[in-house]
Amino acid sequence: MNLSSILTIDRSLCRVPAPDKQQALECSARFIAETIGLDANTLLLSLQARERLGSTGLGSGIAIPHCRLKNLDAVVGGLITLAEPIDFDAIDDAPVDILFVLLAPEHAMQQHLNTLAALAELFNQAAFRQQLRNATTAEQLFHAAIAFNS
Repeated sequence: MNLSSILTIDRSLCRVPAPDKQQALECSARFIAETIGLDANTLLLSLQARERLGSTGLGSGIAIPHCRLKNLDAVVGGLITLAEPIDFDAIDDAPVDILFVLLAPEHAMQQHLNTLAALAELFNQAAFRQQLRNATTAEQLFHAAIAFNS
């Protein structure tokens, strides 16, 4: 999977202040919905519904909130780093400071699962995580993600 196929610079956000999981999800939903023309509340409700099934916190400071949506034509990603790590109920109990929000069309179950697996593998690499954490602007964040994944 090539990140540039689902991530754009306008869906990259660096060092967002969010004191808790709820506010991180709210910020993510507003930000991403605005860039792709979705209703932010609908997106937030879908992300929250998925979180109720089990935390999307993977460990090592990473969370991949995700959902499938009716009004979406393609897989879309948003990359967000937080100003401070927050509790996200991750499997390793470590606080989260990097979120990759993944949205997929409702009918694209296999593509959704394949993309999630590829993202988990990518975020499992310590060097990749560190490059993202070193970014201080959205542009740096986007380019760090794309350069590592090329």
